[in-house]
Amino acid sequence: MKRKGRIGRTILCCMVASLLCGGCVAGEKTATLPLEQVKKGNYSAKISCHDPQILLGDDDTYYMTGSHQIIAESKNLSDWSYIANGNRMFDNIFSGDLPAFSYVGKNEEGGYSIWASNIFYNEVMGKYLMYFCTSSSYIKSNLTLAVSDTPGGPYTYTDTFLYSGWDESTIGKTNVKKVLGKDADLSRYYEYGAYNNKKWPNCIDPAVFTDEDGKMWMVYGSWSGGIFLLELDEKTGLPIHPKESSETVDPYYGYRLIGGGHHAVEGPYIWYDKDSGYYYLFVSYGNLQREGGYQIREFRSKHPTGPYEDAAGNTLQDQEDYFNYGLKLAGNYSLPSLEKGYMAPGGQSVFADREGNLMITYHQRFYQGDEYHEPRIHRLYRNGEDWLVMAPFEYHEEEKQPKEKTYRQDEINGTFYMLNHGHDVGSKLIEAKEVNFSDGNISGGMTGTYKVKKEKGEISLVIDSVPYNGVIEDTIDEAGNRVRTITAAGSNNESIWAVQYQGK
Repeated sequence: MKRKGRIGRTILCCMVASLLCGGCVAGEKTATLPLEQVKKGNYSAKISCHDPQILLGDDDTYYMTGSHQIIAESKNLSDWSYIANGNRMFDNIFSGDLPAFSYVGKNEEGGYSIWASNIFYNEVMGKYLMYFCTSSSYIKSNLTLAVSDTPGGPYTYTDTFLYSGWDESTIGKTNVKKVLGKDADLSRYYEYGAYNNKKWPNCIDPAVFTDEDGKMWMVYGSWSGGIFLLELDEKTGLPIHPKESSETVDPYYGYRLIGGGHHAVEGPYIWYDKDSGYYYLFVSYGNLQREGGYQIREFRSKHPTGPYEDAAGNTLQDQEDYFNYGLKLAGNYSLPSLEKGYMAPGGQSVFADREGNLMITYHQRFYQGDEYHEPRIHRLYRNGEDWLVMAPFEYHEEEKQPKEKTYRQDEINGTFYMLNHGHDVGSKLIEAKEVNFSDGNISGGMTGTYKVKKEKGEISLVIDSVPYNGVIEDTIDEAGNRVRTITAAGSNNESIWAVQYQGK
């Protein structure tokens, strides 16, 4: 009897303690680190790759490629090493009479430009296809194809298939008349006798994707007449040129998606998300230099050929205020734990890792320094309105599993550091402001309200009367701090990030 009594009293005490403890936790602020205890640092990829694209090879290795004949490999998305760096990417491109450069010739420096490589595994051909561009000026470019049996190459150049910047004196070096017919009326491509680059594309920055039916498509373009799209033949990897001709469809260049007027829109990449049914179009705005305002924007459509809308429900043609269009995912920014601020993110592409998590990779310059750049990889999350939002920090292995954690309203409290990426295209570094989250209200450097959606780990916020929809995530930042982050997209095409540095 005595033993049973002791057990009963022990259970009763534990229950009371648990209830008391639970009551305390619900009202307490999350334990956060003071700024002087926050570690500072930056991730380094230890390689440099402009316009990066990543794919997972059949050997379970990640391969990265980009401009300037770069191929690198990694097993974990963090530690990268070069396979090719200015050489060994091709086995024949500089052989013979240099057919990949026969139209464009040499660049202003007297060399040969090879930009924006994109690798795609074609199951029908059983080959890895590399799409890339050669170029000699801001409009004189062409898109080319190379093939390999392995993702790491070397690749064999096989064909040049799309040309821009031509006129009557150079059209004989292109395939334009072969595609359109030798007697085709080409007047629509000219203005004052020269190639009309404000209406028609610069043939660079190719990126290949498949639609919901498995069809291959290639999106491409930079500044000039905007971003265009062509269907590809899976048997050859080459374009299927449309038969129709209209304001939005051209029989040579394909479907006109966004941009034009020689505005600073480039580096397109399209990702089809089967869960939401959307095709997400990512582009870079601005000039690529450190202080050029380079940044990442997002549009989406239910069809590969468009129309593509931004978070405000608008489409982009050749409007002079193009910077007001497109959801801005990231620009120049600094967070308290970053030793160096980040500048000019862009040249982006999207991929899924081996666990199926969605990632965005891009090149990044730095606030302190010159034009040196490195590739970066951040998680993408789909918010409650089916926009893809970007995690504030470099991918960490804790994020490799699909997001399942949920949060209570009273768990999101205390000091955060918040920034709004805005929608301008400029050189200003945006620094995070200290704010306080408490009982659904935000005060301090920014003011507003918030509400946590417990079931999905989502959060809705209203900042300066603008609604934002986002995702909460706990992870490790680039300096090794444990952080709670919020990333959210607004109906005004702006993204906000909030970071909380947590104690143990």
